[in-house]
Amino acid sequence: MALIPAICWGSIGLISGKLGGTSYQQTLGMTVGALLFGIFSVVYFHPQLTSLVWMVGIASGLFWSVGQFQQFQSMKAVGISVTVPVSTGLQLICSTLAGVFLFHEWTTSKMLFLGSLAMIILIAGIVFTSLRDKSGSVGRTSYNMSAGVRALIFSTIGYTLYTVIVNASGVDSKAVLFPQSIGMVIGALLFAARNHPFGTPMVKNIGTGLVWGVGNFFMFMSIPAVGLAISYSLAQSGIIISTFGSILLLGEHKTRREMVYITIGSILVIAGSVILGLLK
Repeated sequence: MALIPAICWGSIGLISGKLGGTSYQQTLGMTVGALLFGIFSVVYFHPQLTSLVWMVGIASGLFWSVGQFQQFQSMKAVGISVTVPVSTGLQLICSTLAGVFLFHEWTTSKMLFLGSLAMIILIAGIVFTSLRDKSGSVGRTSYNMSAGVRALIFSTIGYTLYTVIVNASGVDSKAVLFPQSIGMVIGALLFAARNHPFGTPMVKNIGTGLVWGVGNFFMFMSIPAVGLAISYSLAQSGIIISTFGSILLLGEHKTRREMVYITIGSILVIAGSVILGLLK
């Protein structure tokens, strides 16, 4: 069960890439799929939907839509194989720092040492993943690095606030799923309103949201079975699927040297996430 989130979340970039559409259509379609999962969560978990849960959930969903939309923008600017590991590493760093400074999660010298080590490993992983072989420009799709970096910054802010606001409020994470999905749809509509989001690609990308929802569901199911640390760590390993799947299945061009960089970077990001998982 703990591996299912990794498979689902690691496949999102590949599925949306295959289904096509603009970033606006991909985001809106995905949020509609997430809304269907949110409705299912109400039926399955029978949560108590208080006014606080509604406010936190909708706000969290709005931040998620920022994170996901900007991640799709980054995928189009610099490719999935760069976006996913860099985005994962940045999210882990920012969410961990938020946990340290806002919620005082590191309480011992051992946690401080391991957490700092994880941060260094994650930063190294991000650097390796983003390295480019200047001699390998032939046959490469033209990338817009400045747009990719800008999108990754906004994506990281959105994703970090999406989780931090739920943790800070103390509401039940299962109860927040349905209001959260409504916030996601509202955010996606705000982004896409003037960019013709409706059409066949949007409908197809509902499947992406359903895959995301399945991963979310099994994350909750796996935590009681194997513990938060293992579930958290295994979920991050999905970057292997998205990073190398984009190269093998979507044809993102990489030189032999870049493949070495990406492999090392992905291993480092996963290693850093495992260490952070052990701290939970």
